[in-house]
Amino acid sequence: MVKMKNYIGKIYVALIGILLYAPLLILIVCSFNDSKVRTVWGGFTLHWYVDLFHNEEVLLAVRTSLLLTTLAALIATVLGTLACIGMSAMGKRMKNCMQSMANIPLLNSEMVTGIAIMLLFVHFMTLGFGSMLIAHVTIGLPYVILNVMPKLSQVNKNLYEAALDLGASHIYAFVKVVLPEIRSGIVAGFFFAFTISMDDFVVTYFTKGAGINTISTMLYQQLRRGINPEMYALSTLLLLTILILLGIMNHLSASGVKEEVEY
Repeated sequence: MVKMKNYIGKIYVALIGILLYAPLLILIVCSFNDSKVRTVWGGFTLHWYVDLFHNEEVLLAVRTSLLLTTLAALIATVLGTLACIGMSAMGKRMKNCMQSMANIPLLNSEMVTGIAIMLLFVHFMTLGFGSMLIAHVTIGLPYVILNVMPKLSQVNKNLYEAALDLGASHIYAFVKVVLPEIRSGIVAGFFFAFTISMDDFVVTYFTKGAGINTISTMLYQQLRRGINPEMYALSTLLLLTILILLGIMNHLSASGVKEEVEY
């Protein structure tokens, strides 16, 4: 009976794995398929990767997406970290209230958030790269707070106060005492904000200006006339980049845990 349960459990896990990773595998295979028809194998080729780096429209969308997501993630990380420091100094009731307000964008529908931000921007500014940047910072900020706040609550405040008593300035004490303790949360928050910003379509669609495209909005436009196989190559490269970043994050996390254990 126990063996049967283990066997069923393994089959269930295998099915979940297939559902999760089969689309990615198909995407990778299509990026090397010489045929434009997904159901027909036309032979192995790198033609779509070569065309990808000669397609100015795609390269412009990639540059816009990378610039937008990087700036939005950096700004959201700085603002989110400062917000966590401010909330940590508040009373319990006010702190819980601010955390609840920060979680509203996480629970709210992206459609509602996108339309609300668009209605706000059209009255005060012209839609363009600036409006997209502010919108992406807005949606990335809660994820930074969600990652940094637990780390900040674990910091021993006595160490910070001891550094001040020894003559350190507030900034120096924060950089040398607090920042190393919350560094992993800041890095995780940055990558969360970067991923959410790169993946977002709804908020970007409602806040972008005319003539500006990111990867997601460009793919949406191509759905009307059919997906270009170059997009398979681009998606495969993005997937490879994400896997490399995940490997780096896991290595840094493992190194941090090892240093803590040795210490």
